[in-house]
Amino acid sequence: MTLASWLQKSPLIAILRGVRPDEVGGIAEELVAAGIAIIEVPLNSPEPIESIRRLGAACGTRALIGAGTVMRRDEVAEIATAGGALIVTPHADAAVVGRAKELGLIAVPGFFTPTEAFAMIEAGADGLKLFPAEAASPKVLTAMRAVLPRGIPVLPVGGIDAAAIQSWLKAGATGFGIGSALYKPGLDRAAVGANARVLVDALKPQN
Repeated sequence: MTLASWLQKSPLIAILRGVRPDEVGGIAEELVAAGIAIIEVPLNSPEPIESIRRLGAACGTRALIGAGTVMRRDEVAEIATAGGALIVTPHADAAVVGRAKELGLIAVPGFFTPTEAFAMIEAGADGLKLFPAEAASPKVLTAMRAVLPRGIPVLPVGGIDAAAIQSWLKAGATGFGIGSALYKPGLDRAAVGANARVLVDALKPQN
């Protein structure tokens, strides 16, 4: 499936920064049950490659699994070997994007300016991560959407919670990376599941 297909199914990317391998499978079950089918383990988490491996075993084809905070080209192959299919970066790095595409992975690099956005599209990005979103605004995204290719997914990441989702959707967001509003180290699977359901409900059109 393409990134766009996954986002149609599940516009939220769960960012499990700090998750441990022993808890990641149970948390993934809660996320999938709530309707979130894209899960990212940042590489600055404890044993992230093992967590990615366990997520793949737990979720199979029910979820798109990958890594975030991917900083270097040489990290991509290890992620792929563990079963990760999604590469997310905090920065605009054409080398990381290029390596991801060489290995048949989905690449979502970070950007903050139109120059970075177009450079990442040229490098082969499947989608763009507007980061840090809390330093921008929905109005900024609206302006960028006027010039970006219509089909490129744009996902605000950073400071996104349930209350912010509708304003970003109206501005042209395709989906969102959700971190602390969904998961923080120490939360049990039930709490993560409850947070996930609130966020999924926030995607529904408001009356």
